[in-house]
Amino acid sequence: MSRCAVARLDALPEHHGTRVRIGDTEVLLLRRGDAVFAYQADCPHAGAPLEGGAVCAGRLVCPWHKAQFRIEDGGLCEPAALDGLRRYDVEVRDGLVHLDPTPRAAATVHARRGGDARRFAIVGGGTAGTAAAAALREFGFAGRIVIVERERAAPYDRTVLSKFVPAGAMAPDDVPPIREHAWFAAHDIERIEAEVVAVDAAAREIALADGRRIDYDAALLATGATPVNLDLPGAHLSGVHTLRSRDDAAALLRDAAPGRRAVVIGDSFIGMECASALTERGLGVTVVGRHPLPFARQFGEEVAAAIKGLHGAHGVRFLTGAEPVAFEGCGRVERVCLADGGEALADLVVVGIGVRPATALLRGVALAEDGGVPVDAGLCAAPGLYAAGDIARFPLPGHGALRIEHWRLAEQHGRLAARNMLDPERPRAYEAVPFFWTQHFGKRYDYLGHARNWDGVEIHGDLAEHRFVALLHRDGAVVAAVGCQRERVTAALVRAMRDRLDLATARHLIAHYG
Repeated sequence: MSRCAVARLDALPEHHGTRVRIGDTEVLLLRRGDAVFAYQADCPHAGAPLEGGAVCAGRLVCPWHKAQFRIEDGGLCEPAALDGLRRYDVEVRDGLVHLDPTPRAAATVHARRGGDARRFAIVGGGTAGTAAAAALREFGFAGRIVIVERERAAPYDRTVLSKFVPAGAMAPDDVPPIREHAWFAAHDIERIEAEVVAVDAAAREIALADGRRIDYDAALLATGATPVNLDLPGAHLSGVHTLRSRDDAAALLRDAAPGRRAVVIGDSFIGMECASALTERGLGVTVVGRHPLPFARQFGEEVAAAIKGLHGAHGVRFLTGAEPVAFEGCGRVERVCLADGGEALADLVVVGIGVRPATALLRGVALAEDGGVPVDAGLCAAPGLYAAGDIARFPLPGHGALRIEHWRLAEQHGRLAARNMLDPERPRAYEAVPFFWTQHFGKRYDYLGHARNWDGVEIHGDLAEHRFVALLHRDGAVVAAVGCQRERVTAALVRAMRDRLDLATARHLIAHYG
């Protein structure tokens, strides 16, 4: 098909993309002055409509998971996507935008094996490990990459396990992969399904349970975390669940018949997402939590109260300040006994009280008190050894050393670790903005940044309607933001928050992108 006129230049905004169609082809047009660029219209990560995102500071930011792409060539800058955008030829003549619907390859070019004798090992094939492997090839590494992962089905998107699977909106087998297994073979990446029993930092060696040993020139520890179980009487009863893997989700789904009573222990993000999903599935749900308001420590009391109110309006019952002391039942859980003498009747229980870093296998590196792996700004834990994701205790500018258990941050870490493994003499530091999202009863909440304390919360929009942006600020600057159903605004803010973002500028962005 020859080039077709698809839009007028003066009709294209510059702060977001415009979707056009030629036949069966959907294309996103991005304008910068008199220049126009054309890319695939949906994000390569999860299919988000990219016209709903923001164009700012030379980047196109995805509305859903905040992947960032360069405007000039569609190349990937930040995950959640692991690939750049397909491109299309475009020209402007006489004020009209003409488009060739034949796609060109994405800007990302993955290196092939050969010419490099080094072996890089990745322990853990989940989000961080997969992002690192993809980035190593993207950045030109032509040596050997070995991933050791004990879960056959990995890598897949664990974020949907608590959001969509318990509701019945997605079957466990339909949980989307981060990369198809064929992709690893196509890019000369070896996957070994095995249990790692030790990673020896001094010897640069990985020991497997079957007796094999893998030496490495550089390695990434990306083992993630394991759910915390309650060591209580009756914890062994059938119907008591934790949720971390696809198998866990399948087991929960088998028990979660509509009309049953579910008790969620813990008002964590996983716990509250399960409460929403199970309620939508038709179960009666009780949340046993320690806090008067879930998420107040992260979002502030105003937003937390709105989310709790949303749950309450859908019938979720809260027992706040409650402490479970036992599970009782005849072979199967029937009730949760509480410290105050009360009880909550249950046909199933979901324990969502947090996770702990899976780091017991590490040798030669002293762990932090919380079990995390201390790393420097470039994620290096020891010479040749890096750590990423849930296990990494890393310095975040303005906050000191901390661990952040966010899925997208694990991908950011994976890409950064890959770059530094390739060039350890010139390490780069983590300078991005943490981001995660949570969903409750069809309402999506984006959280940007990381705030331990703040002076105040400025609300733009309507909390009751769950359409707002909340700015958590300290000393006149935004330290974190929460947005609900304002994806374009949060896409712009996540880019702007790489630098100090004062309240006046944040207000302008909300008005401009809202």
